[in-house]
Amino acid sequence: MTLQEQPGGPAAAPEPAAPQAPTAMARVGVIGAGYVGLVTGVCLSALGHQVTVRDIDPRKIGALNDGGVPIYEPGLDALMRDNAERLRYTLSLERLLESSDIVFVAVDTPPTYSGDADLSRVMTVVDELAAVGGDARHVLVMKSTVPVGTGEQVREALDRRGLSQVGYVSNPEFLKEGAALDDFMRPDRVVIGSFTPADGDRVAEIYAPLGAPVVRTSVPTAEMVKYASNAFLATKISFINEIANVCEEVGADVGVVAQGMGLDRRIGGAFLQAGIGFGGSCFPKDVAALKQLAGNSGYHFQLLTSVIEVNELQKRRVIGKLKKHLGALGGRRVAMLGLAFKPGTDDMREAASLVLAGRLLAEGAQVVAWDPVVADISDRLVGVTIARDPAEALEAADACVVVTEWPEVVRLDWPALAGRMARPVLIDGRNALDPDAMAAAGYTYEGIGRLPGGRGAGGSV
Repeated sequence: MTLQEQPGGPAAAPEPAAPQAPTAMARVGVIGAGYVGLVTGVCLSALGHQVTVRDIDPRKIGALNDGGVPIYEPGLDALMRDNAERLRYTLSLERLLESSDIVFVAVDTPPTYSGDADLSRVMTVVDELAAVGGDARHVLVMKSTVPVGTGEQVREALDRRGLSQVGYVSNPEFLKEGAALDDFMRPDRVVIGSFTPADGDRVAEIYAPLGAPVVRTSVPTAEMVKYASNAFLATKISFINEIANVCEEVGADVGVVAQGMGLDRRIGGAFLQAGIGFGGSCFPKDVAALKQLAGNSGYHFQLLTSVIEVNELQKRRVIGKLKKHLGALGGRRVAMLGLAFKPGTDDMREAASLVLAGRLLAEGAQVVAWDPVVADISDRLVGVTIARDPAEALEAADACVVVTEWPEVVRLDWPALAGRMARPVLIDGRNALDPDAMAAAGYTYEGIGRLPGGRGAGGSV
């Protein structure tokens, strides 16, 4: 089903259908073998398309050609093996262009010091296309998250370099790390913004096997859909964290509050999990970029300013909780369980663990951390000891902070581990553990917006 922009508002989207057999094989190129690019390429190959993935990192391409997977994403390695005959990896843009008609761009757009998105890698792709030359008809599909107006900027740059035959389509991604394969294969929607209907049609055909609702619109509107979606979800997280903080003051339990809110279909239960804030490669930079975009246009986006401030302060509230139980943190041994910004990934970008560990070190604490996937963070933060297992991290610890709600953390034998700690203070930064069970196991338990010892945490709605 295709949803067009309508004066009366968009039509209600139907439930996404299961992937169907492809109607025709397309020759697809993907520039960038990071989280988005590699997942996109592998999933498109699973739909029956012939895919060439290009990256400028020789080690990454070498690993891929040897059958390795340079990122951690559950199920990605198996899907790569199953579709190896339709996947190629190369350092050469010329080879990619020779073997593809539609080229997805999935390069990084990190924030600059000003808060704007850095489009240098995007424009480098345009420069490289011009350097390769030729008159082959390709459609450039922007998967990278770029500010509104980027598509028009790229279109102008292509025309200026004599590449008017190259089409341009905005096709934002909506992948969650740790669940990216399912998000791609069973999407809520596919957004396609194009300057010409024919280019949009070609991209829509690629996604046809998914049976997902397709939103056809202009390039600027497609770009805004991505930013608006992430900003709204980030706002939801900061809102429930503010509610959690108020709950702590008035003796309410945020878990039950969120449950009661989420049953309202107008609100929904997703992204109402209180904790120590959001991180990762998307929310922090996209919220900041949208705020900056608005500011550059002369509009002060007050709501997003608060969303960002709440998120930053939320990470630091854990320090106050630790001081409440331990006093001064100098010389204290604090265990951190979980380093990645969320379960199911090894991504450390904007991870709450980095802020928390940095503050603990600044307070003079000894920090010992464990994560089932992340084995080293010395390139990002010096001074944190990485334990071999949770028991080693908790040995003689004065307190433990659950930073990432990995299943391996939730399923620990917590009663047995309590005796290893010098003082069983447990700060559950993700509200992942049962307060009553932890109190019964001997821990001084404190979550985010939950009552100490689990009082008031039960109930039903």
